[in-house]
Amino acid sequence: MVQRNIVLYVILTFVTCGIFGLYWFYTIAKTFEEAQTYNRVSTSAGVTLLLDIITCSIYGMYAYYKWGQATPEIMSRYGRPADDKSVLYLVLSIFGLQIVNMCLIQNDFNNLVEGNPPPPQQPYSSQTPPPPPPAYR
Repeated sequence: MVQRNIVLYVILTFVTCGIFGLYWFYTIAKTFEEAQTYNRVSTSAGVTLLLDIITCSIYGMYAYYKWGQATPEIMSRYGRPADDKSVLYLVLSIFGLQIVNMCLIQNDFNNLVEGNPPPPQQPYSSQTPPPPPPAYR
Protein backbone atom coordinates (compact mmCIF):
# COMPACT_ATOMS: atom_id res chain seq x y z
CA MET A 1 0.00 0.00 0.00
CA VAL A 2 1.28 3.40 -0.95
CA GLN A 3 0.11 6.73 0.38
CA ARG A 4 -1.11 8.93 -2.48
CA ASN A 5 -2.19 12.57 -2.66
CA ILE A 6 -5.93 12.40 -3.33
CA VAL A 7 -6.32 16.04 -4.38
CA LEU A 8 -3.49 15.74 -6.89
CA TYR A 9 -4.94 12.52 -8.31
CA VAL A 10 -8.39 14.12 -8.72
CA ILE A 11 -6.88 17.17 -10.47
CA LEU A 12 -4.80 14.96 -12.76
CA THR A 13 -7.88 12.88 -13.58
CA PHE A 14 -9.81 15.99 -14.65
CA VAL A 15 -6.89 17.57 -16.53
CA THR A 16 -6.26 14.38 -18.53
CA CYS A 17 -10.00 13.88 -19.22
CA GLY A 18 -10.12 10.68 -17.20
CA ILE A 19 -7.03 8.94 -18.57
CA PHE A 20 -5.14 9.32 -15.29
CA GLY A 21 -8.25 7.97 -13.56
CA LEU A 22 -7.70 4.68 -15.39
CA TYR A 23 -4.18 4.50 -13.95
CA TRP A 24 -5.54 5.31 -10.49
CA PHE A 25 -8.21 2.59 -10.89
CA TYR A 26 -5.44 0.14 -11.85
CA THR A 27 -3.33 1.04 -8.79
CA ILE A 28 -6.31 0.50 -6.50
CA ALA A 29 -7.06 -2.83 -8.18
CA LYS A 30 -3.39 -3.83 -7.81
CA THR A 31 -3.45 -2.95 -4.10
CA PHE A 32 -6.50 -5.15 -3.50
CA GLU A 33 -4.91 -7.92 -5.57
CA GLU A 34 -1.75 -7.80 -3.42
CA ALA A 35 -3.77 -7.73 -0.19
CA GLN A 36 -5.01 -11.29 -0.84
CA THR A 37 -8.41 -10.93 0.75
CA TYR A 38 -11.16 -13.50 0.90
CA ASN A 39 -13.71 -11.09 -0.63
CA ARG A 40 -11.91 -10.03 -3.76
CA VAL A 41 -12.35 -9.51 -7.46
CA SER A 42 -11.39 -12.79 -9.09
CA THR A 43 -9.35 -11.20 -11.88
CA SER A 44 -5.94 -9.52 -11.90
CA ALA A 45 -5.62 -5.74 -11.83
CA GLY A 46 -4.88 -5.53 -15.55
CA VAL A 47 -7.84 -7.70 -16.50
CA THR A 48 -10.08 -5.75 -14.12
CA LEU A 49 -9.09 -2.51 -15.87
CA LEU A 50 -9.56 -4.05 -19.32
CA LEU A 51 -13.00 -5.44 -18.45
CA ASP A 52 -13.97 -2.07 -16.93
CA ILE A 53 -13.09 -0.36 -20.22
CA ILE A 54 -14.73 -2.99 -22.45
CA THR A 55 -17.98 -3.11 -20.47
CA CYS A 56 -18.24 0.69 -20.14
CA SER A 57 -17.73 0.57 -16.34
CA ILE A 58 -20.26 -2.17 -15.63
CA TYR A 59 -17.50 -4.53 -14.48
CA GLY A 60 -16.10 -1.62 -12.47
CA MET A 61 -19.35 -1.53 -10.50
CA TYR A 62 -18.81 -5.17 -9.57
CA ALA A 63 -15.19 -4.44 -8.66
CA TYR A 64 -16.15 -1.53 -6.40
CA TYR A 65 -18.77 -3.74 -4.72
CA LYS A 66 -16.20 -6.48 -4.02
CA TRP A 67 -13.65 -3.91 -2.83
CA GLY A 68 -16.23 -2.56 -0.40
CA GLN A 69 -16.54 -6.07 1.02
CA ALA A 70 -12.75 -6.55 1.18
CA THR A 71 -11.99 -3.27 2.98
CA PRO A 72 -13.11 -4.44 6.47
CA GLU A 73 -10.92 -7.52 6.15
CA ILE A 74 -7.87 -5.41 5.30
CA MET A 75 -8.64 -2.91 8.07
CA SER A 76 -8.95 -5.72 10.63
CA ARG A 77 -5.38 -6.81 9.81
CA TYR A 78 -4.27 -3.40 11.04
CA GLY A 79 -6.52 -3.61 14.09
CA ARG A 80 -8.91 -0.95 12.85
CA PRO A 81 -12.69 -1.20 12.74
CA ALA A 82 -14.38 -0.72 9.38
CA ASP A 83 -17.82 -1.02 7.91
CA ASP A 84 -18.80 -2.86 4.76
CA LYS A 85 -19.03 -0.11 2.15
CA SER A 86 -20.01 -2.33 -0.76
CA VAL A 87 -23.52 -0.92 -1.17
CA LEU A 88 -22.24 2.67 -0.94
CA TYR A 89 -19.63 2.00 -3.63
CA LEU A 90 -22.24 0.32 -5.85
CA VAL A 91 -24.72 3.20 -5.53
CA LEU A 92 -22.02 5.80 -6.24
CA SER A 93 -20.95 3.78 -9.30
CA ILE A 94 -24.50 3.59 -10.60
CA PHE A 95 -24.75 7.38 -10.43
CA GLY A 96 -21.41 7.81 -12.24
CA LEU A 97 -19.40 8.89 -9.20
CA GLN A 98 -16.55 6.40 -9.52
CA ILE A 99 -14.06 9.15 -8.70
CA VAL A 100 -15.71 9.51 -5.29
CA ASN A 101 -15.26 5.77 -4.78
CA MET A 102 -11.58 6.04 -5.64
CA CYS A 103 -11.19 8.96 -3.21
CA LEU A 104 -12.87 7.01 -0.39
CA ILE A 105 -10.80 3.88 -1.03
CA GLN A 106 -7.56 5.84 -1.32
CA ASN A 107 -8.39 7.70 1.90
CA ASP A 108 -8.78 4.35 3.70
CA PHE A 109 -5.43 3.20 2.29
CA ASN A 110 -3.73 6.46 3.27
CA ASN A 111 -5.07 6.18 6.83
CA LEU A 112 -3.74 2.63 7.10
CA VAL A 113 -0.28 3.48 5.78
CA GLU A 114 0.08 6.59 7.93
CA GLY A 115 2.20 5.59 10.92
CA ASN A 116 1.44 1.87 10.74
CA PRO A 117 3.90 -0.87 9.92
CA PRO A 118 2.63 -3.37 7.35
CA PRO A 119 0.76 -6.31 8.86
CA PRO A 120 2.17 -9.81 8.70
CA GLN A 121 1.23 -11.54 5.45
CA GLN A 122 -1.57 -13.99 5.90
CA PRO A 123 -1.75 -16.47 3.05
CA TYR A 124 -5.07 -16.57 1.25
CA SER A 125 -6.73 -19.90 0.86
CA SER A 126 -9.97 -20.35 -1.02
CA GLN A 127 -10.68 -23.44 1.09
CA THR A 128 -10.81 -21.68 4.44
CA PRO A 129 -13.44 -19.04 5.17
CA PRO A 130 -12.32 -15.68 6.50
CA PRO A 131 -12.20 -15.22 10.25
CA PRO A 132 -15.26 -13.54 11.71
CA PRO A 133 -14.89 -9.78 12.12
CA PRO A 134 -14.29 -8.57 15.66
CA ALA A 135 -17.32 -7.28 17.51
CA TYR A 136 -17.25 -3.51 17.95
CA ARG A 137 -19.59 -1.40 19.95
